[in-house]
Amino acid sequence: MSKLNYKDSGVDITEGNRAVELMKKSVRSTYTDGVVGDIGLFSGGFSLKAFKDLENPILLASTDGVGTKVMISQMMDKHDSVGIDLVAMCVNDLICQGAKPLFFLDYIATGKLMGEKIAMLVEGIAEGCRQSDCALIGGETAEMPGLYGENEYDLAGFSVGICDEEKLIDGKKISEGDKIIGLKSTGLHSNGYSLARKLFFEELGLSIDDKLENSDKTVGELLLEPTKIYVKTVLKLIEKFEILGISNITGGGFIENIPRILPKNLDAIVNLNSYEKPFIFEFIESTNKIEKSELYRSFNMGIGMILVVKSEIAKEVLNFINESTTDTAFLIGEIIKGEKKCLLRD
Repeated sequence: MSKLNYKDSGVDITEGNRAVELMKKSVRSTYTDGVVGDIGLFSGGFSLKAFKDLENPILLASTDGVGTKVMISQMMDKHDSVGIDLVAMCVNDLICQGAKPLFFLDYIATGKLMGEKIAMLVEGIAEGCRQSDCALIGGETAEMPGLYGENEYDLAGFSVGICDEEKLIDGKKISEGDKIIGLKSTGLHSNGYSLARKLFFEELGLSIDDKLENSDKTVGELLLEPTKIYVKTVLKLIEKFEILGISNITGGGFIENIPRILPKNLDAIVNLNSYEKPFIFEFIESTNKIEKSELYRSFNMGIGMILVVKSEIAKEVLNFINESTTDTAFLIGEIIKGEKKCLLRD
């Protein structure tokens, strides 16, 4: 009688080792001067020597996933972009407090480990790291048959950044009359996908291969558009201007994310007709199947990041973003007296 081995239970250690070899080039392409060690060690190292001149350096950390957007990548059998989303969800949070992202770690869980697919996922993660000057210094790939189907996987990420405490951005300096600048999103980013899937696939009966009127992209392509990474733009702004508050418009939309940075006696007014929405949001609104308040609570609705600045520099900041960065910015609102709420105005 033959004896059992790990592969008989659905876990292929050899394929796991092959996956590591396939991803090494992608991982090393993210290495910055601070990286200590190399892929394959039991932990990743990062030197803080370059930041020794900071008066009071503090580390900030963020962890996140991409939610049910991975179901779209699995439906399309396209796995090279959700890794960008994974990095974006973490590093875009770090910069909200003025932190420079230093390094990133990933966790990939799957029902059946296939080297090429894992390598594509890691290349997406590496691309996100390259876009944010953040080193990918470690990760874990777990093969878990029985918990996930053969073609299923999930992603989680963790990132650490650094900031001088005196430059920490926490919204405490925001006051009445300040202006709100919005940075354009690329689409849904990585939030609201359970609602989006219900709308597109159940309510409207569409498939991932259908094309919407006035769009040259399929439903799947529109839904899989990678999350915009705002790191380079925001770090440039912090160096040049006094930014009073930054909010990443993720799950909770305008309604829940903007109040997170407001003092308790202030409200934020957002003028909904002050900016251009990506096509997918125009389409979602046109279906008239989701209440307006739900739209702005579930989706970013075209603005992926907001900045609060003094009114006297708002125009200068706006021009700098639109002329000197890869982002598009709009003046979308202002701060008024209130009760720590976000108010939407047509």
